[in-house]
Amino acid sequence: MKPSDIPKFLNKQCQQHLYRSTRIAESPQQPRMQIDGKSYLSFCSNDYLGLANHPDIVKAFVDTANTMGVGSGAAHLINGHSIYHEKLEEELAAFTGRQKALLFSTGYMANLGVINAIMQRGDTIYADRLNHASLVDAGLLSQAKLHRYPHNDLARLKTSLSQQKTGDKMIACDAVFSMDGDTVDVHGLAKLAKDYQAWLMLDDAHGIGVLGKQGAGLLEEQALSQDDVPILMATLGKAIGTAGAFIAGSDDLIDYLKQTARTWIFTTAMPSAIAAATSVSLKIIQQETWRREKLQALIQQFRQGAKQLGLQLVPSYTAIQPIILGENHKALQASEALQKQGILITAIRPPTVPKNTARLRITLSVNHAERDIDYLLGALHNAIILS
Repeated sequence: MKPSDIPKFLNKQCQQHLYRSTRIAESPQQPRMQIDGKSYLSFCSNDYLGLANHPDIVKAFVDTANTMGVGSGAAHLINGHSIYHEKLEEELAAFTGRQKALLFSTGYMANLGVINAIMQRGDTIYADRLNHASLVDAGLLSQAKLHRYPHNDLARLKTSLSQQKTGDKMIACDAVFSMDGDTVDVHGLAKLAKDYQAWLMLDDAHGIGVLGKQGAGLLEEQALSQDDVPILMATLGKAIGTAGAFIAGSDDLIDYLKQTARTWIFTTAMPSAIAAATSVSLKIIQQETWRREKLQALIQQFRQGAKQLGLQLVPSYTAIQPIILGENHKALQASEALQKQGILITAIRPPTVPKNTARLRITLSVNHAERDIDYLLGALHNAIILS
């Protein structure tokens, strides 16, 4: 693209109702937020368990920053790997039932690092059509063949796996799909991976913390072991409430990634304060099971109310509850109408979602009250049903 083409591109984005801009938050993550100088009831955060502003987690962050400083100063392999990183990796491995874990600065970097370390030209990566962009980009950058099969269509996936004659195989998939909130048939994927001798990598960014008896995610909920799913990725910046990500798997896998994963080797380690704060968050997640119970109650309240209003929901039992409106301008209009009623819900449009599936992506948090859900339902009635 030439410099002179950029204004044309931006103008086209506006015309197609695809232009994006940032809002400025002036308060912590919580249901009632100050955004751009106004107060809103927010339903668009991934802070599902309400831990991003938890006082014990904040205290751990501050206390560790006071003793260890703010920046880690170096990559993990130089001298940036602290006792807090080491402790958290051990805790994450135990939490997820894996032998070892490895911290990454973001989920995007974790997915890029792992897939590019394992897959190469001549191999094939099988990815669900609705996978997160980080998995798609990881596959493209690896130079392996990237085969994207229809959403949750394991029959098509099986056919494709059976036709591959050369090279290694990997199935890489979201566990909970970030824009639809539905889950993958992980038992079906695990069986296909074993039958066709493929790696299986699950991105449980939106399941960790909220699914499973102890909050260890979809794999705990479905009782799948490290042998069933050799590569688990999950993020720390959503339900866990801090920042960063991790890969969990066998001793050999993690040791291999330490030698080969470029996005881990060649980047500065996350601050020790984040690692210390995350350790506290993990304890809260496992001990305070009421958070998951309340979140499920709020989800059911919302779904029942939406059904009574005649709103079309996708089959999701997670905190992600999208309302698909189709056209970009309809999603924008609905979002703006809700904003006038004091509710913040982002309009999600292509390329984040497929064409003609623009939507309101509603996300619920344990910190929402029942009255908040009632107010949301009333506002949706005004913004969608009566519009």
